[in-house]
Amino acid sequence: MMEAPVARPLSPAFVEATRAIPFYREQAVANSFPVITKADLAQSFPESFLTPQVEQALESGAAQYVWSTGTNHARMQLIRPPLFLLRTYYAVWQDHPDIGDTFAAGVPRISVTTRLATDHVARVNESKGGEPTDIARRWLDDRTFYINQDLDPALWTPAAVERMLAEIDTVRSEKGDGRYHLDCSSYHAAYLLRAGGTRLAQPVSAIHGYEFTPRNVRRFLEEHLDCPVVELFGSTELGYLYYGDTQGRYHPHLEHMEVELQPIPGTRGIHNLIVSSIRNPFMPLLRYNTGDCVHTSDGSADPRRIVRFCGREKELLVTDTAITSQAELDDVVANVSPRVFVYQLRVEGGDGRLAYTTFDETALDADETTALAASAAQLTGLSVTVEHRRHIPIGKSGKYAWLER
Repeated sequence: MMEAPVARPLSPAFVEATRAIPFYREQAVANSFPVITKADLAQSFPESFLTPQVEQALESGAAQYVWSTGTNHARMQLIRPPLFLLRTYYAVWQDHPDIGDTFAAGVPRISVTTRLATDHVARVNESKGGEPTDIARRWLDDRTFYINQDLDPALWTPAAVERMLAEIDTVRSEKGDGRYHLDCSSYHAAYLLRAGGTRLAQPVSAIHGYEFTPRNVRRFLEEHLDCPVVELFGSTELGYLYYGDTQGRYHPHLEHMEVELQPIPGTRGIHNLIVSSIRNPFMPLLRYNTGDCVHTSDGSADPRRIVRFCGREKELLVTDTAITSQAELDDVVANVSPRVFVYQLRVEGGDGRLAYTTFDETALDADETTALAASAAQLTGLSVTVEHRRHIPIGKSGKYAWLER
């Protein structure tokens, strides 16, 4: 969907960091780098990145093979240092003007996110023995603890909720002098707030950064958490690149990185996010198409003007009359009613069925339903019907798909 990529030179630091890597050797000699994708990297991986230094690092444990996370898009195998993503998370947390004090104070980080994330931590700690659900297996390091053990937070049992609330209280009492930092998928945090109510101890800060967060969900978190609520944007392969402040504005955190934007033709000002990064010394990614889409304040390709991350390129809805991102449909939903919680658009031919749940489990009234259908139809070019549900199942990855087709 993106226009044909044009090779271009990069600054000397990027060229020097890739001269010895087979994948980049010819590009580095010419200092002419095209845009690359996951598919380009996968064609010759891992041989194309196995320099003697990388092979030595893999043998010593200084580097490891991992897989990128995949929700509704392809996964990619990587070579990176252990805890690479976590360290970039901590770097942003430490530097963030609204929440850096909680990092400096050593406040523990409690993660309520996908079951897959918890399962991964349990696998990493297999050498500790015991069952994967044991508390000792769910500490990622000395300050980060994972609590969710179920795929779908909408189906948490009362016992599961009580266990998570109790574990939060134990961790914050034993390690945080009563305080804790909430690291969360925004949906999971909203479900825990609904289920736990006032029994959920208020965190001193909260970061959501695992997936696109609808405006209504963020509003719900802000209304129910008496602390700064900020967003991080990043990926497994790159680490964290941007952070949001408490006003919803984005700020770059691009050490050893450069960012460029490429417009996607036919959209309402959507750009692809292209990143060059030497942050990971074992697998630099130069002019890497992240697959993420952004809007800028003026529609330009100036990365300094990014105002929101609006979903994945592969999840854009293309019809005869429009190309629609997740964020654009989210605007329609949020403008009709703040009560809508989870929603999903199923497309069959020229028809769309927009299913939704609400925070209070009560359906929208007739006027709101009519307005939502009309606005979604105007946006997408589909004939849209709207349907209230009590439950929309989460995806097998533990994340929601806004679009089914």
